[in-house]
Amino acid sequence: MTDLVTRFAPSPTGLLHRGHAFSALTAWTAARAAGGRFVLRIEDIDPTRCRPEFETAILKDLAWLGLDWEAPVRRQSDHLADFAAVVDALGRRGLLYRCFRTRKEILDAIGDAPHGPAEAVRPGPHPAEEEASLLDEGRGYAWRLSLDRARDALGGRAWEALAFVEEGEGDERGLVRARPETAGDVVVARKDAGSAYHVAVTHDDNLQGVTRVIRGLDLFEATHIQVLIQALMGWETPVYQHHRLLTGPDGRRYAKRDRSVTLAELRAGGMSAQVLRGELGFG
Repeated sequence: MTDLVTRFAPSPTGLLHRGHAFSALTAWTAARAAGGRFVLRIEDIDPTRCRPEFETAILKDLAWLGLDWEAPVRRQSDHLADFAAVVDALGRRGLLYRCFRTRKEILDAIGDAPHGPAEAVRPGPHPAEEEASLLDEGRGYAWRLSLDRARDALGGRAWEALAFVEEGEGDERGLVRARPETAGDVVVARKDAGSAYHVAVTHDDNLQGVTRVIRGLDLFEATHIQVLIQALMGWETPVYQHHRLLTGPDGRRYAKRDRSVTLAELRAGGMSAQVLRGELGFG
């Protein structure tokens, strides 16, 4: 056995397609080849989009592909208190601020930002009187992580030392300096919707001992802010391996929103898992 621990962490917001199969197989194969562990996690913290039937379909598709994983599967919706505790810890350290601005208001501000879009996603706290008035009105708000406060909390030297090892297929490889400023003051929780993705994913990677995060290149930029959260919480930063994104015959990458052909449809059409694995390079 080795210390390698990989994971596949889909959100049950739709059916899996070839791109998901490639990502799952990449992580599973790496773990099995090294005699390590492979973890399956269901990231279902969005109650408006996640559905139990999609979770059932995910398990069926992965089993059809020939994958196996540790039990029990961690379902994030069963552990919301864990993520709330992280948000609370950050808040008690004064690293968060309430933001009542809507997405539209922030997007509208991009054109007025003196230093471009990056400045617009760092709106900063509301003036005290304005915040008190908005609270009295019962307006909804999000908790944002203040990059300025985070930098002060870590200290300039530790901030400059934020980094992660990238062993994937993108333009940046090796030791990469983390650039949290590219994400701005991200939302870590909402008043009525609980914790956001960055908190849940970093918490669970740490909890489950994930040592190598294998995922698509579309999530590379998310790594910068996640490394910051890991540093603030005293968690280990895993090695990252962002793989290429598969594209269909039309040159567009496979995506749920584009109604890409699903694994269920391939199976119903008579394709075997062996054929699909060979097509994806895992024959």
